[in-house]
Amino acid sequence: MSEPITGITTPIRMEYRYTPGTATSLFLRAMKEGRFEGRRCPSCQKVYFPPRGGCSMCGVEFAESVPLKNTGTIATYTVVNVNFANRTVDLPYVVAEVKFDGADVTTSLLLKGVGVDEVRQGMRVEAKWIPEDEWDFSLANISHVEALDEPDAPLESYKDAI
Repeated sequence: MSEPITGITTPIRMEYRYTPGTATSLFLRAMKEGRFEGRRCPSCQKVYFPPRGGCSMCGVEFAESVPLKNTGTIATYTVVNVNFANRTVDLPYVVAEVKFDGADVTTSLLLKGVGVDEVRQGMRVEAKWIPEDEWDFSLANISHVEALDEPDAPLESYKDAI
């Protein structure tokens, strides 16, 4: 019997330049300052984090910034069993789709401190930041999320974000 595959290496490299628009620039500046900031659609009132230039549902340009908390709810998740070259996380690990409090969409983040058999939809989590002197204009300022000692959120509070 052959050994299970536990990692892959690929020779792919891609270089690009990215010029952020207004919404992304505001978001990246907030991240550099240690704040969560979303944008609200003036038509449907959905709050996007990270924000976009306009609502994907209504096609309307965002005009209002909304401060968000760094706590949220796991709407869904996946257990990862195959390592990637740049990950230094033990297998298996969990990537969670987190609906941050005040937002209406989810953000993918690494979940730590919870076994893969303990994670569940509705679990309340908090974002953990890398050291402040390492902050940049990036969502990568968030190292991961960790479970809070709070009751699970009801399905109604996150089902539309899935």
